[in-house]
Amino acid sequence: MANNTILIHRKKYAVGLFWQPVASGVGGRAGARRLSHSIDGRYGLFVEYNQMIGLAARRSGYRAGMPVAAAEIVDAMTEYSSFLTAFVIAGGFYIVAVRNGIILKDNFYDSENVARTEYAELAQMPDWGAFIAPESWGVPRSIERSIDDVINGHAHTALRSIHLTGSVIVSLLLILLFIGGIGLIFHDSLLRTISPRPEMSRVDEELAAEYKRQIEEKNKQLDVEYNIEKKLPPEPIVMPYEILPDVAARADVCYRAIGFLMQSIPGWVPVAAKCGETHATAQLRRTFGTLGDFYTVATDLMPGAYVQENSENLISVRVKLPDVDVISSQDERDADTIIRDVTTLFQGMNMDADIHSVTDTVTNGVDTAYFDIVEISASSKMVPMQFMKLFDNFGGVYLTACDWNYSNRTWNYEVIIYAKTN
Repeated sequence: MANNTILIHRKKYAVGLFWQPVASGVGGRAGARRLSHSIDGRYGLFVEYNQMIGLAARRSGYRAGMPVAAAEIVDAMTEYSSFLTAFVIAGGFYIVAVRNGIILKDNFYDSENVARTEYAELAQMPDWGAFIAPESWGVPRSIERSIDDVINGHAHTALRSIHLTGSVIVSLLLILLFIGGIGLIFHDSLLRTISPRPEMSRVDEELAAEYKRQIEEKNKQLDVEYNIEKKLPPEPIVMPYEILPDVAARADVCYRAIGFLMQSIPGWVPVAAKCGETHATAQLRRTFGTLGDFYTVATDLMPGAYVQENSENLISVRVKLPDVDVISSQDERDADTIIRDVTTLFQGMNMDADIHSVTDTVTNGVDTAYFDIVEISASSKMVPMQFMKLFDNFGGVYLTACDWNYSNRTWNYEVIIYAKTN
């Protein structure tokens, strides 16, 4: 990501805001201030838009009064409640993702590869109403549009300051100018009169003092709310071995997902497939088929799959993995003991494996917890369900990934075991 502003119709627009939906009645400057303090307090600017608050920091190049590009795009595409856009602009690509009227993504990328990867991840979500993307990306059902055609240049939404200090000073200056003006107008009359009637400037000073008192009370109230929020304890740390996927269910899901992606499509030969933590991906190489033939067959064989054309002869197909039940599990042995026992297991089966241990951390922003992991990499002809049964006598087991190599009909496994930490 290169910067936080883009140029549209020769006007700077703010992008890359931190967007957060808010409940009805919680918006405005006070809501933005509370939201900023609940994060880290570094945000000094905000915009309120459609039950959302967008936060921005001055040190990142934002300025008060700067129009907000994402809000303008939502206003321009009212016919869709959900849409995914990627605009080609000077110096890079601007991606905006909106789901049910909520802004999920509003970022500028100076790298086309990074932008395409981010767009592809978002496109996996179902039920988009419209896709806008560069024609060269080859996104199914998408159209290419210029951002200058979407935003008309007449901005209606702009960043404002979160803090009240500036507005209070302006208000007091206006009151003082008003008092001074009244004094000049009635100066001669006041000198000629002896009557002790209330002076206009004196009345206005009392109003100014009351106005200032109300502002100070409001600031004190916000400070109290901020202190209460600031003293809230952090969320407890959740260790990764407390939410591990069930070993058998995870192996079964990977096996089925890879089988789903490796279905026979005339004219296209599978190369390899991988089951990751959230998605499964397969690569296919063209022999005598065409892209049109592939889409015709794959639409029926692989509903819901996302296709990326890496070249005219190589494509990738990806599907999201279904959720499986999670359990809490940790091995009672330390890392060194687990390494010795796993090594013995694989030696007894005359199988090679790369086995080592690492220490990792997890934090809630305040506290940090350390834990040891034993990492195992191995190749086998056994399918995932069979291979994972090798670890029945271990706790804290997680199949992080498995690959299927089509040419040599071999599975490559990556497994970790959460060890007892002293």
